[in-house]
Amino acid sequence: MDNSTQESHLRSDNSVTYESPYPLYAMASVSNLNHQRIAVGSFIEDYTNRVDIISFDPEKLSIKTHPTLSFDHPYPPTKLMFQPNRKFPSSSSFDLLASSSDYLRLWEVRESSIESLSVLNNSKTSEFCAPLTSFDWNDVEPNRIGTSSIDTTCTIWDIEKGVVETQLIAHDKEVYDIAWGEARVFASVSADGSVRIFDLRDKEHSTIIYESPQPDTHLLRLAWNKQDLRYMATILMDSNKVVILDIRSPTMPVAELERHRASVNAIAWAPQGCSHICSAGDDTQALIWELPTVAGPNGIDPLSMYSAGSEINQLQWSAAQPDWISIAFSNKMQLLKV
Repeated sequence: MDNSTQESHLRSDNSVTYESPYPLYAMASVSNLNHQRIAVGSFIEDYTNRVDIISFDPEKLSIKTHPTLSFDHPYPPTKLMFQPNRKFPSSSSFDLLASSSDYLRLWEVRESSIESLSVLNNSKTSEFCAPLTSFDWNDVEPNRIGTSSIDTTCTIWDIEKGVVETQLIAHDKEVYDIAWGEARVFASVSADGSVRIFDLRDKEHSTIIYESPQPDTHLLRLAWNKQDLRYMATILMDSNKVVILDIRSPTMPVAELERHRASVNAIAWAPQGCSHICSAGDDTQALIWELPTVAGPNGIDPLSMYSAGSEINQLQWSAAQPDWISIAFSNKMQLLKV
C-alpha cells in the first residue's frame, strides 16, 4: 500500500486544530445533548499548569474557547477523563471531570464555571503521596476509579464516598498505566516490563499476560479493547513497536506493529468497532491499523496514516466522538475525521 493511498484516509481538510498558549499533553472528550466538550491539559515543567475546556462543533468544524471554563492545575495532569456513561437528565448541563498528577482530583464542569469537588490522596500514612502516572474510570460502575503510581501501587477509589476501596502492590517497579476490563477486573503495566491482570474478588493473585523479552524494558501504556476484551495493546519505552496481546494466550503477542519510524507514545482502540487501533509517536505519524490481520512477509501495514507538524505526544479515540481522533503535538490539539 503506497503512502498516497494511506494518507487519503486522514486528509488535512478533514481536520480541526486548536492552538494553545502552552504545550499540551492530556486530553478528554465528552458528548451530551447540549454540547461536545474537550478538556486539554498543559505540559509545563512548573507547579502551575492549566486545564481548558473547549467545545467542538463537528457540523461547522469549529472549536470555541470558554474563558470561564479554564482553571489552574497543580503540576501537568498526567491524564484527564470525563465520567463515562453518565446519565444526563435533560435539565442537567454539568460534566464530571477527573485529573491525575500529585493527587486524583474531581471537578464539576458547569455551563460557565468549574468547581473543585474533591482531592483524593492515596497515601494512608502522610499528607504527601507518590505522583500518579495515570488512572482509568470504570464504565460499568462509574463510581469507581483506579489509579496507578510510581510507588508500585494501584489504588481503587469509590469516588462517591471518597474512600479507598482497595490498594494493591501491583508490580515490582513503577506502575505507568491502568485499564479496566470489567466491573471488577483491571490490568496494569509497569517499569518491571510486565502486563498484569487483577480481579478485585481475588486480591491475593494476579495473572501475568506479557513480559517484555528484554529485561528492564519499561511498558508505558496499556489499552484494553472495550469491544473485544480478549485483546489488549501495550507500548515499550523508546520503541517503535505496538504489541497486541490476546489474554487467552499469555506471553506470546498475537501481533507486533512496527511501521513507526520512532518511539510510539500513545495508543487507542476504536470505541465502536472491535478491529481498529490507532497509534501515534515521535515520527509525527498517527497510524490506524486493522486487526486481526494476517501478517505479510514484511509484517503488518497500517490501514491509513496522518502526518502532524511535530512529535505526537498524546492520542484519544473517544466514545464521545467516535468519528474523530484527537492528537496532541507541541501546543496544538488536532481533531482528525476518521
